[in-house]
Amino acid sequence: MHPMRKAKKGLIATFVVVLTGLGLLLGYLFRPLAHKPVPAGFTCLDLESGTFGPLPALSGRVYGVGLSYAGHIEETASEFTPGAAPPLFIKAAGSIRIGGGEVAVPGSEQILAALDSLEPGLEAEITSRHDRMPAMLDYEAELALVLLEDIEGEALEQETFAPRLGFTVINDLSARSLAILGEGRENQFDYWGLSKSFDGFSPLGERMWTPSAHAADAIPCVTIQTTVNGELRQRGSTADMIYTPADMLRFIATAYPQARLKRGDVIATGTPGGVVMSTPRHLVRAANLLGVDRFTKLSMVIDREGFLGPGDVVVTTAEGLASVTVKLTTSD
Repeated sequence: MHPMRKAKKGLIATFVVVLTGLGLLLGYLFRPLAHKPVPAGFTCLDLESGTFGPLPALSGRVYGVGLSYAGHIEETASEFTPGAAPPLFIKAAGSIRIGGGEVAVPGSEQILAALDSLEPGLEAEITSRHDRMPAMLDYEAELALVLLEDIEGEALEQETFAPRLGFTVINDLSARSLAILGEGRENQFDYWGLSKSFDGFSPLGERMWTPSAHAADAIPCVTIQTTVNGELRQRGSTADMIYTPADMLRFIATAYPQARLKRGDVIATGTPGGVVMSTPRHLVRAANLLGVDRFTKLSMVIDREGFLGPGDVVVTTAEGLASVTVKLTTSD
């Protein structure tokens, strides 16, 4: 074969290999989720068939359920497996702020101290890489469940179990910088809980709605939304959740067998899409493919715009149920 023809044939073969490899890579990065999240089958409760009243005495325990809306799963480039438990975490009692009010944005020292309490030595590692550690404060409008009775494990095992619940609104405020540093850790969701446990990070509606009759898999199907300084940031329907209250309670009881579900416990049921901390799925897959570590991931987003700061006024509303407002301030 003539050398020029042979060289040309070789170039064509190389081009085909490269093009095939690129196609496979793009197919991997942009492939859809293996399983598409779908809303649970809810019994939608009519707000006229119930009563409003004050919250009961709270236990001080706030359980959080993560990734319970398809929109939030997509915007955070998270995975979904039908039947598997979603991310679960516990928020500190001091995070509860009934009726909202002023909430301080944690400063670098508070963020670093919190991280070091969970992972000793992490503060030194971070300060060697960054001259500051912002909170990267985000909002999360959520329907809140309030337990009106103690719940035994035997009851949860019944398919028709109808928990006695009250409903209100909660803003699950989150310092995203802490959550990012939990990526790849076996106790990742402890970092989530820590990121949401600063004082006032669970502003809760002052009033609660209780249905006149409790039914299995029943919720008020209402619109929840967040505005920041009057600008609409989030809006979604609770009917789009992919887990029922009974599902969530079963997941929690399994994850925390030593912590009995009690009257006055609060469950933050997850947020719809629209938070600040969103990332395209293909970029997350590329970072994982390249083995990008948690510190590099933090460096990539630490200066992202849009996070909350002192002076911002955040209003979280569950239509017809309750509304809670916080004004963010600087930390002391």
